[in-house]
Amino acid sequence: MKQITSLKEMSQHSRKIKDRGQSIGFVPTMGTLHEGHLSLIDAAKKKCDVVIISIFINPLQFSQSEDLKKYPRNLKKDKNTLKSFDPIILFTPSEKDLLPHNSSAVVDVEGLSKKLCGKSRPGHFRGVATIITKLFNIIRPDHVFLGEKDFQQQIIIKKLVKDLNYNIEVTSVKTLREYDGLAFSSRNTYFNERERKAAPILYKTLLRAKEAIEAGERDPRRLHYIMAQHVGREPIAKIDYVGLCDPSTLDDVKTIKGDILLAVAAHIGHTRLIDNMVVHAK
Repeated sequence: MKQITSLKEMSQHSRKIKDRGQSIGFVPTMGTLHEGHLSLIDAAKKKCDVVIISIFINPLQFSQSEDLKKYPRNLKKDKNTLKSFDPIILFTPSEKDLLPHNSSAVVDVEGLSKKLCGKSRPGHFRGVATIITKLFNIIRPDHVFLGEKDFQQQIIIKKLVKDLNYNIEVTSVKTLREYDGLAFSSRNTYFNERERKAAPILYKTLLRAKEAIEAGERDPRRLHYIMAQHVGREPIAKIDYVGLCDPSTLDDVKTIKGDILLAVAAHIGHTRLIDNMVVHAK
């Protein structure tokens, strides 16, 4: 496995790959790799000649009240995990190189960034968009692979790619879940035993709303109530939001018809989780 830390070296290496006529698949991560990440890498390996995975914990997407300092870091373990995917390129830029102290330019995908998670995490998606743009410019991928669990993020990146005329194909990969439905996430490592037991309430809430739609419920207000009530059954869960949205615009739906994005965010203890599901209403 080749590890690159220098921005200049990564750019030069990507150029050489392109000059050979090979395609580049890119998987951006913040490390602490889990089965969800590995499914992205597997998809990239199947589709592309060369796969590059980045590990960079992006300070721009954390607010002062969030968990940047305690965000899990285990590069040694991550590198061991990646060995089974050789040949692969690991890009681990430093914060001082990717975000020099005098850097002031940002990328903001307006509209989409203000909805759902953007309401309670102002500036979060601006941070995501800024760093992903930098990584695109350095790596110049042909394909980028993103997980559907971070649905809003991948919609924003798709919009960024379209609006900035990047010649990149964005591939969304299905959310992978643990035995009880909890979506794989690096933040799952935060949980104590009680919190881990409570965490699947988000997925159960999505299933409850899906069941209601399949049973004929078509009132968005009633579905909001059903979802909020279901999260509330878990005493240590604190709701951030529940939403029923158009999956392409993230606008709240006024009628339950066609594809509907069910979305939920909640704090389990001190850990904020998100989950989502797209259902089809006839």
